[in-house]
Amino acid sequence: MAVIQKHGKNSSPDLACHKDNLQPDKIGAPGCHKKWPEAHSNWPRPVARIWTVVLLLGTCLLYCARVAMPICAVSMAEKFSWTKRESGMVLGSFFWGYCFTQVFGGYVSDRVGGEKVLLLSAAAWGSMTAFTPILAHLCSQPIFSMTLARFLMGLLQGVHYPSLASLCSQKVVESERGFLMSTVGSGSYLGTLVIGGVGSLMLDLYGWESVFYVSGLLSVLWAYCMWKYLLNGEGPIITLESLGNGGTQSKLSKRHWGRLLKQPAVCAVIVTHLCTASTFFTLLSWLPTFFKDTFPDAKGWVFNVIPWLVAIPSSLFSGCLSDHLICQGFDTTSVRKLMQFFSMGVSSVFTVLLCGNTTFPWAVAFVSATMGLTTFSHSGVSLNVQDLAPSCAGALFGIMNTCGAFSGVLMVYFSGYLIEATGSWGSMFALITTVNLMGLFTFLAFAEARRVDIESSRVRHNSIHI
Repeated sequence: MAVIQKHGKNSSPDLACHKDNLQPDKIGAPGCHKKWPEAHSNWPRPVARIWTVVLLLGTCLLYCARVAMPICAVSMAEKFSWTKRESGMVLGSFFWGYCFTQVFGGYVSDRVGGEKVLLLSAAAWGSMTAFTPILAHLCSQPIFSMTLARFLMGLLQGVHYPSLASLCSQKVVESERGFLMSTVGSGSYLGTLVIGGVGSLMLDLYGWESVFYVSGLLSVLWAYCMWKYLLNGEGPIITLESLGNGGTQSKLSKRHWGRLLKQPAVCAVIVTHLCTASTFFTLLSWLPTFFKDTFPDAKGWVFNVIPWLVAIPSSLFSGCLSDHLICQGFDTTSVRKLMQFFSMGVSSVFTVLLCGNTTFPWAVAFVSATMGLTTFSHSGVSLNVQDLAPSCAGALFGIMNTCGAFSGVLMVYFSGYLIEATGSWGSMFALITTVNLMGLFTFLAFAEARRVDIESSRVRHNSIHI
């Protein structure tokens, strides 16, 4: 585990200049090394808090729209006479679209601004969600229209998290990124809870169409309010010229990208995120089946709700703790490693406990602890990409998320094979623990917080020395 180091009173001038966020030498104090120029100024704290709430609601609505189809899948299958294979094809098509736009969304966000990409994509996937019932009823073969609609939903929502990473790296100071990203990240758990509760009620009272109409229209309304009140009704205009002249952001040549991806710290971030995403996706996919098989008489709302209720405050706490430690002067790299240690190391202890025989209350407690601690990665590896490469954080996060999505699906399939071959759920939890520890050891060994997206002579004056 990383040792938390605190900067003393004799911190280097380089660090002081970095923390004061000074401009280049022409306007800076004499003797201070110049800061690598950025095209985007940071938000003041009140503005950052407003954006945090807005992005939290946006992420919540993102998951409401995303989970609408799984909630309504059974009713739609009965309505249109789908088989299990056809239902699986509709649900699985989202993943393929989701993988293809991760890097593209991050690249465009680095060039023109993440807020523009978030706004356009939200308006698009919100409209797609609202029109889903209409497409299903108008098409003579609903299976094809729904598969296509689900694929397009994946394409449109795939840009969300890379755009968030890009926006945070451009607009939020380092000591406040943990709170913003962890708060916004908790929107995924909140959205899952909201659509699971309210959506199920609407499904019973008003039919499956109402779930799509409400979640889609609310998403469009969120995009409109963001455009009207935060962007002051300006744009978003994304032109070929703006993509080609995106300021200092994301102007890395192929040679620089090759050098960037060869950096040990960058490779460590990609591998760790791959492991984190794979284990989380596996737990998300198999836990309901685990509880139904192991505890057939248990109430579904208990194990489907309690872990997410634990995950929300845990995510918020991790962000506050991360920012507090950095504000107190603790080394950024050590803070990132500490957060990831809780996410992958401590959580693995509770995963191992699930391998043995346990009662239902203890199983729910262990799963809740696992899911809650996993959220600490929002202040660990997910933020480390912004430390390493703020000029291209969106594109780099897109690469990470693409790798994580593909590996997650493969691990879900492989876990199913292990469960069937061994006849034991312990094999799946052992696999999750192994993958988590591999990712953790990689991160502890190679992770850094210094910038690696600029020339070494400039990195020397802009990184936090360890």
